[in-house]
Amino acid sequence: MTSVRNRLQPLSGSRGLLFLVIALIAGACSPKLRPVSAPVKPPEAPVKVVTPPVKPAAPKVSVISLLLPFGLDHIGPGASYTDISLKKARVAADYYLGFKLALDSLTSYGYNYKLQLYDSKDDPALAHKLAYNPQIRASDLIVGPVFPDDMKAFVSVLTSARKPIVSPLSPEPPSTFNNQNLVTVNPPLEYHAWCVAQYINDQVKPQKVFILQSGYSVDDDYIIPFTKAIDSLSGKHIKVIAITVKKGQLSPLIAQLSRTKQNVFVIPSTDQAFLTVTLRSLDTLLKHYPVTVFGHPSWARFSFLNTNILQHLKTHITAADHVDYKAAQTITFIRKYRNTYHTEPTSYAVKGFDEGLYFGQLLGTDNLKNLGSTDFTGLHNNFHFIKKTGTGWVNTHVNLLLYTNFELKQVQ
Repeated sequence: MTSVRNRLQPLSGSRGLLFLVIALIAGACSPKLRPVSAPVKPPEAPVKVVTPPVKPAAPKVSVISLLLPFGLDHIGPGASYTDISLKKARVAADYYLGFKLALDSLTSYGYNYKLQLYDSKDDPALAHKLAYNPQIRASDLIVGPVFPDDMKAFVSVLTSARKPIVSPLSPEPPSTFNNQNLVTVNPPLEYHAWCVAQYINDQVKPQKVFILQSGYSVDDDYIIPFTKAIDSLSGKHIKVIAITVKKGQLSPLIAQLSRTKQNVFVIPSTDQAFLTVTLRSLDTLLKHYPVTVFGHPSWARFSFLNTNILQHLKTHITAADHVDYKAAQTITFIRKYRNTYHTEPTSYAVKGFDEGLYFGQLLGTDNLKNLGSTDFTGLHNNFHFIKKTGTGWVNTHVNLLLYTNFELKQVQ
């Protein structure tokens, strides 16, 4: 059974009803006084000892608190949602529906859940206040807040060892929060870089890798962990050559390229102008040199990228949320979601379902402390958690995708 405790709005009348029921029960059970004659004492009979029946143990109920940015203050008199706040509210609603569907599915196995729902409003001050709520603190699992600033304010209160606090959607590095109770589900960028480095080392096995930099310091968020990973995995046998590319000029690299082996280029940039020019230059280079490109995970949502060029360049990208809509499990989920809610599931509903199923199973089997030994194959991603000293658990699994036949297909 999944019972949902809605903390979004206060309930009225329940206390009065409770007092009324208690009064009725008390009235029915209170003694009535009437005169009676003295009874005749009957002969004593042997006393029969009655053994009271053993009371069955109450079923375990796992308490989960969801802290999501519904922003219900926007529906009051004179208030309205902005485009941004409405988008956040939709994320919250979709995630909640997916999460609850997962818990409802698990009840068929005899598990029981109490789901407490709180509106975090994407407000750090409110998130900080919610961390003192005794009902939330007593939960077996806390999921949320969603956004980094809210999470930072929330976990700053709950620093001592306690039950897990799940960061459900943000890829923010756990070092940002520095909390031992945190569980980061969305793999941070460094694990995308590590995945690419491992594939290059294990499958491509080049002698050198070229990193094409845009000149913006944000590229270092990818370059630093990638370089560290490739050096570690290859024992520094793969040479890393980093160059800042201006206006698509690749001529300084020509002398170092091979005409017979794959020339591997890693491009960590997300800048539109830089990518447009640089990828076009690589496409020209392809006429004389074999080229394989590895890009930033954000490329998957960039509509300005030319799919033809990406395919020519054998472009690979990593992703933490790739759904195979042809898979039997996905088809089953979509059908069940439609039948339950009469609408189509979004990507956030899929994530909510996967996370609800994973953490719900762990709670039901008293296995929440064993994240490191309990992997999970989800609809949008797999979960493989490792423990980071002082910063909690982090999921390290990402998918590697390749542009082929004008779509992204999974490589590993």
